[in-house]
Amino acid sequence: MSKILNKRYEFVLFFEVENGNPNGDPDAGNMPRIDPETSHGIVTDVCLKRKVRNYIELAQGGESPFDIYVRENAVLNDINENAYKELKIKPESKKLPKDPEQAKDVTKYMCNRFYDIRAFGAVMTTEVNCGQVRGPVQFSFARSLDTVVPQEITITRMAVTNKKDAEKERTMGRKHIIPYALYRAEGYISAPLAQKTGFSEADLELFWQSLMDMFEHDHSAARGKMASRKLIIFEHETSLGKAPAHKLFDLVTAKRIDDTKPPRAFNDYAINVNHAGKPDGVTIIEH
Repeated sequence: MSKILNKRYEFVLFFEVENGNPNGDPDAGNMPRIDPETSHGIVTDVCLKRKVRNYIELAQGGESPFDIYVRENAVLNDINENAYKELKIKPESKKLPKDPEQAKDVTKYMCNRFYDIRAFGAVMTTEVNCGQVRGPVQFSFARSLDTVVPQEITITRMAVTNKKDAEKERTMGRKHIIPYALYRAEGYISAPLAQKTGFSEADLELFWQSLMDMFEHDHSAARGKMASRKLIIFEHETSLGKAPAHKLFDLVTAKRIDDTKPPRAFNDYAINVNHAGKPDGVTIIEH
């Protein structure tokens, strides 16, 4: 069995989108999310966690201990009830078992079975209550390095939906894209919380792999060309860490090489990691 994680980590992930919509906003007609004050693009932490979940499910086949709790068409009450059946405990509506040991066993069962609960945590206080778990792995919102100008593209479709429209030559539609943007996401991994959920060193290696490969199996017409470009990991010697996270993030800078033209490729940027400024007790790993 893999060793439970006992070191703190932070990470910085750079990923790009070309002629696509990395994270549509349903409150704005599915336009790409942007900061209204700065016009920088935004990708939410929830979106990034979804990509990781999808990759883990694809790579591991959705079997325990790498099953996925929050997935498409999942009925959470039914999933929670399976924990009680496996442990031969009778569930009470909206309540954990009165016996504290049984309550711990129910929550531990969910952590052991589901990768995303071990990693991201979950609120499982539905009608069939399996408790709450705070996950060790957390993302910030990803933000584009430069301002973005979303474009609305008109598209045509030769087929029609209804017979009454059969005489029409074509129907019209629209899609929203960002011509190009490089996004930076920052994240945190807590060793003390990993100890509580059982998040292991093997889980961590799978997580790093998912960050680098999560867009490779997520291509669609809406998302255009997306790819993870660079991952910088800060590994601490201890569980509590050797330096504040914000100081480590400041060691990673990315600048446009030529400010006279808009960015259209990853090579338009220079990413620098200040190894000389690294605090003692912290190792920098680049992928």
